[in-house]
Amino acid sequence: MRVFNFSAGPAVLPETVLRQAAAEMLDWHGSGMSVMEMSHRGKEFIAIAAKAEADLRTLLAIPASYKVLFLQGGAIGENAIVPMNLLGGRTGIDFVNTGEWSKKSIKEAKKYAKVSVAASAEDRNFTYVPPQSTWKLDPGAAYVHVCTNETIGGVEYQWTPDTGDVPLVADMSSHILSRPIDVARYGVIYGGAQKNIGPAGLTIVIVRDDLLDRALPITPSAFHWKEQAEADSMLNTPPTYAIYIAGLVFEWLLQKGGVAAVERDNVAKAKLLYDYLDASGFYTNPVQPEDRSRMNVPFKLADEKLDDAFLKGAKERGMVQLKGHRSVGGMRASIYNAMPVEGVQALVAYMKDFERERG
Repeated sequence: MRVFNFSAGPAVLPETVLRQAAAEMLDWHGSGMSVMEMSHRGKEFIAIAAKAEADLRTLLAIPASYKVLFLQGGAIGENAIVPMNLLGGRTGIDFVNTGEWSKKSIKEAKKYAKVSVAASAEDRNFTYVPPQSTWKLDPGAAYVHVCTNETIGGVEYQWTPDTGDVPLVADMSSHILSRPIDVARYGVIYGGAQKNIGPAGLTIVIVRDDLLDRALPITPSAFHWKEQAEADSMLNTPPTYAIYIAGLVFEWLLQKGGVAAVERDNVAKAKLLYDYLDASGFYTNPVQPEDRSRMNVPFKLADEKLDDAFLKGAKERGMVQLKGHRSVGGMRASIYNAMPVEGVQALVAYMKDFERERG
């Protein structure tokens, strides 16, 4: 029996995608091979990668002046790869600190540059996005870095920052493709695939052409954006099977009507859960309402001694991976694109029952 998987990542994938991958496991389109066995230089896989890129460009309306790279290393890897590629002759980077993933980016960048925290939400335990009017930006910075959805804290930007002539760089790992974005307002967008795109192992990087020539001399070739762009992301062997699954997810999103259609579903799912949390005296969500994530919903029970019982009961009802991150405790429901509304309905029904019994 398929469960409702609320994991923050690796996360739920569309069932139709998994079934198609299973059907094509031994023989992709009459090739007599699994995609896992294909040479990344062969015409079959080159066609798979080209279609995946084309579909992603359609979904996000990516301008022609941007390169799309399929890389490895995850978002944590990119935390080092971004400064190596963008510092050029500059020495400083501005960061906005909205939680645990912002902190990881800051820590990694300090190995390469002078880091300035232009704004931080630490004063209120990372429960909001600092208004841009409070940001202290350096016009000489190499770039401004933001994490637009904090998976652990459940905080999401509902607006796009304006950083003027300084490139805006965004880690969008946990909400890319969940809502339309204006790619042209960013210098670089990156994200690990394992939350809203596909299996772990693939990292998506979308980079504006004029930023490809800023890499430090120490940048390894496999992580050098310009070299990878010139090689169509195949300077080294790319994560071929992860790219194939991502391509199936992109096809699934297009069939659903694209990102705007998926956003409507995501708004409805998030509203269902947040409305119940706000009406309940038993569960609480700490995030400022206007900055709440649609993808990752943390919540706490009135008595944390009941946490284990809550998780046990949820598992008995076919709902798993609801335990919050160890750094914050409590619960967390990750409701990515592939989570059906029925999963959120089942969770809310269970939460109501548990509150009646234990509240």
